[in-house]
Amino acid sequence: MPKKQRQTQNPEIEHLRRRVLPVSFYARPAELVATSLLGQILVKATTAGVCAGRIVETEAYLACGDEGCHAARGKTPRNSVMWEAPGTAYVYVIHTHCCINAVTGALNFPEAVLIRALEPLLGIELMQQRRNRQRLEDLTSGPGKLTQALGIGRDDNRSRLDWPPVYIAADVAHQGRPVTVATRIGLAEGRGDDLMLRYYHSDSKCVLVKTTNDEKGETQSCN
Repeated sequence: MPKKQRQTQNPEIEHLRRRVLPVSFYARPAELVATSLLGQILVKATTAGVCAGRIVETEAYLACGDEGCHAARGKTPRNSVMWEAPGTAYVYVIHTHCCINAVTGALNFPEAVLIRALEPLLGIELMQQRRNRQRLEDLTSGPGKLTQALGIGRDDNRSRLDWPPVYIAADVAHQGRPVTVATRIGLAEGRGDDLMLRYYHSDSKCVLVKTTNDEKGETQSCN
């Protein structure tokens, strides 16, 4: 009887699997997790293939004093995942597009970090097919774009971010890039639009909305 051959794995994927961020990474205030996520790698495995991109833009949403946070209006079936354990994926739909967040902080303390943009790394051809775009800058340069490109959908809501099919892996080699801190995007006036809770790699071509020091932005080096 012939021996069963062991299926070979892409070494890049195996490397990412070995560097998955633990739940303890997310069990911190949202602002800290939002800055720490910059440079890390978001991965999604589907039957069509594995896609991954480096996180270059995030937004923090706080449990207290933040009218822009979904939790500010109370617990609902849609946002109830924010009260769950840190390291849980919060995926919701807005304007027909999915957005993925990482629940942070502590159990029953509803905070999260929205992943706003990635730099494509792995599975680029599949991303191009899903997005019907060719330029790398057009694939994952927005929260709805990146979920479409990676194949992240509502079924991924409440997934653990330390386990496939959707997870985030560490990449310490890209932690020294300049970071800009600015106000968040798309919030109504008086709904947390003035809070400096958006973070992005200043040198990334995949961040569409950039600011300057004169426009409520601060540039710093984040190690």
